[in-house]
Amino acid sequence: MDELDRRLILATQRGLPLCAQPYAALAAELGCDAATVMQRLEAMLARGVIRRIGAVPNHYAIGYTANGMSVWDVADEFVDELGERIGQLPFVTHCYRRPRHLPGWPYNLFAMLHGDSRDEVMARIAIVRSLLGDACRADDVLFSTAILKKTGLRLAA
Repeated sequence: MDELDRRLILATQRGLPLCAQPYAALAAELGCDAATVMQRLEAMLARGVIRRIGAVPNHYAIGYTANGMSVWDVADEFVDELGERIGQLPFVTHCYRRPRHLPGWPYNLFAMLHGDSRDEVMARIAIVRSLLGDACRADDVLFSTAILKKTGLRLAA
């Protein structure tokens, strides 16, 4: 990663400019052309330096006021395959495999579910539960009550 890549990451880590031509606006800020900005972003995506470029909606602002982090104790031999399936559900925005912390925390699969109400989230948890089947030994849901911080990794300027 060279200096232009680093400056491009710094310029975009809080989002693209909200204008008709965001790549041109970035190019003007960085002293290059829009084609270079797009090529650099594409190359960083291909190398895995950045994971994606996309909109990140505020789920509260679009009406999803019930948000539950569901946690699942899934048999290790099935967790990767089942986690991929759960992550594809339209109401799941995050799906992770994490290490268990026994004896008090047996859960190894985490999935954030969103809905208009807690009842809707619970209905969606039932869908996940049915997809996991007998591979799931236990589950729980932790509902959000407030956003304390919501950002990704930020490079220091």
